[in-house]
Amino acid sequence: MDMKRRSFLRNTALGGMALAGMPGLFSTVAANPDAKMSNKARFNLKYAPSLGTFREHAGNDPIDQIRFMNDQGFRAIFDNGFMGKEPALQEKIVNELSRLGMDFGPYVLYADFTTKSMVTRDAEILEMLKDRVRNAVELQKRTNAHQALVVPGRYDERLHWDYQTANVIDAMRMLSDIAAPSNLVLVMEPLNGLHNHPGLFLTTIPQSYMICKAVNNPSCRIVNDLYHQQITEGNLIPNMDMAWEYIASLHVGDNPGRREPGTGEINYLNVFKHIHSKGYDGVICMEHGRSISGKEGEKVLIEAYRKVDAFDV
Repeated sequence: MDMKRRSFLRNTALGGMALAGMPGLFSTVAANPDAKMSNKARFNLKYAPSLGTFREHAGNDPIDQIRFMNDQGFRAIFDNGFMGKEPALQEKIVNELSRLGMDFGPYVLYADFTTKSMVTRDAEILEMLKDRVRNAVELQKRTNAHQALVVPGRYDERLHWDYQTANVIDAMRMLSDIAAPSNLVLVMEPLNGLHNHPGLFLTTIPQSYMICKAVNNPSCRIVNDLYHQQITEGNLIPNMDMAWEYIASLHVGDNPGRREPGTGEINYLNVFKHIHSKGYDGVICMEHGRSISGKEGEKVLIEAYRKVDAFDV
């Protein structure tokens, strides 16, 4: 998670998308002569750029951006701020993804980094969380966006850790019971407390695994952010294997720097090869920045994913 995502979560409630005319791909290409700079080879895995990743090539229209991503071989997108968009735009985006056969990664349902959200039994906070999940269920009915990301919030220095864990389990069980009838999946994200998010309760994959085991509901799952877990615990592939039954989505970014694969210490070629060997067909959200700005940086980003996707299948 970056500072933009944090700012969005503090200032936005829930939201939507837009159903008007869809600007044609050829108009985009005419405005951006370099827009179709690569072949249409499909990536082996569903690496998912966020909306805005290729603005230099595709322009500001999200539909043109999706078409550009598809042309480059990407098979999915993600949008952390999906809930904050107008309903018509939400529907326009998912309709275009459906037309192109592309998948959609988890959007942010709730991630307040300043509040002890789930670790206490605050009735007002729990009611707010239930309302958000109900809104997410309605959003799914309109758009089929079936994964929503949650962060349990900060830990409480004055409450024993085991009591806090029990409270988070109870909260996730309650929210999962609301989500399950519509097959909405709530993916918890453990985040690193060493560099980006000090003070948060949920930080590791084993901790998240334990909570999912205790909740025992198919709507309670994990999004494994490999950038955060490299900082927090390393041991990426073994931890992934141990918690595999509960991992519903992945985020990526290299470390240090949180930029595209190949800019840091993570051997993403081997990591992605391992993920592919397990038969994973879910979304891998590209939740990171770029090492180079501008149009050239967008080309470098695509080439970086070509390199780490070049494993034998």
